[in-house]
Amino acid sequence: MTVERMNIVCLLFGLFVGMVMSIFVSGVQANSWLSSEQALVQTLDKITARIATVPVTLNQPFQFGTLEIELKHCAFTPPEVPPEAAAFLEIRDVGFADNEESDKITVFSGWMFASSPAVSSLEHPVYDVTLLACAK
Repeated sequence: MTVERMNIVCLLFGLFVGMVMSIFVSGVQANSWLSSEQALVQTLDKITARIATVPVTLNQPFQFGTLEIELKHCAFTPPEVPPEAAAFLEIRDVGFADNEESDKITVFSGWMFASSPAVSSLEHPVYDVTLLACAK
């Protein structure tokens, strides 16, 4: 085998190993999310300018003003990958409802991300809710 052919074989082998490793590493990162039973959210009342950091437990509604915040899922990445936390929240405005489901208006239902709060956020004239982290 000539030197040129050996160089080509080594180059192709290196490319193959690089592709396999990138697939392996991205697969490990994609499947390495850890679940949590609790999320830490920051609430803001725009009228009084009061900020609070509160824990919200999985499937247990938390009352904040006229909002009812319910955590459906919370996940975070382990320390060996870039830090991120994501939570699926359902936020309903109960207003002056008589605790009947028909009187509650869903104002947000979706994923919130701790590192990018502007990607998916609550749009409410009186309140702000932001995900800070998932409990580890």
